[in-house]
Amino acid sequence: MEKNEIILRTKDLTKKYGNHVVVDNLAIEIKKGEVFGLLGPNGAGKSTTMNMICNIVSPTLGSVEFMGKDFRKNRKELCRHLGFIPQDLAIHGNLKAWENVELFTSLYGIRGHELRERIDESLDYVGLSEKKNDYAKTFSGGMKRRLNIACAIGHHPDLLIFDEPTVGIDPQSRNFILEKIKESNKNGATIIYTSHYMEEVEAICDRIAIMDNGKIIAIGTSDELKKLVVDDISTVTLEEVFLTITGKKLRDY
Repeated sequence: MEKNEIILRTKDLTKKYGNHVVVDNLAIEIKKGEVFGLLGPNGAGKSTTMNMICNIVSPTLGSVEFMGKDFRKNRKELCRHLGFIPQDLAIHGNLKAWENVELFTSLYGIRGHELRERIDESLDYVGLSEKKNDYAKTFSGGMKRRLNIACAIGHHPDLLIFDEPTVGIDPQSRNFILEKIKESNKNGATIIYTSHYMEEVEAICDRIAIMDNGKIIAIGTSDELKKLVVDDISTVTLEEVFLTITGKKLRDY
């Protein structure tokens, strides 16, 4: 795929639980090579959207197109190009760090010497090489988050989805993860990043979509979103934009 070509597209993506609409007719396009941010309060529908994109949750209506193909119809093929870092940790505490990476990387058919190389490469990338033989249950919250990332990158995915990866961790670990996301993007990965931390999204994302009550209510670069509120963007913050558009303070959630 050429840079700026659409790598992922959702059409009328909707999820209902009974009469409750969690995601409402979502239509977004992600360009190859960009860092796309999904900004919204807890309960906005961000995680449900990511789970539908990854085909973990089936949509009530709509579809996801990834690399030009319907994801549900080509799931086995397309999953090889996708790495998902969920909000809830997907690691096994009773396995060592390297065993966790081995477990997830081997799911993609990687074996033998190549698998061992990928394990070492992934752990080195997240700064856990010296902890490779330690059990995951002994790790701090920040280290567990980093191991979670290592488990998702061993198969060299083209698209990485980070669903609120810095929730509940210390500032040093947060900064480390944000730098690694920028490095992954520099190395060619397309990134989708969900958060309710305004400063994170503004720091790393090329484009930002503001989501509330299951809907995308604004989308653009940080400067474009600010221009929706004032002409002189130097006088307004992204948080003020969010408050103006939604009538809510993001930090209240």
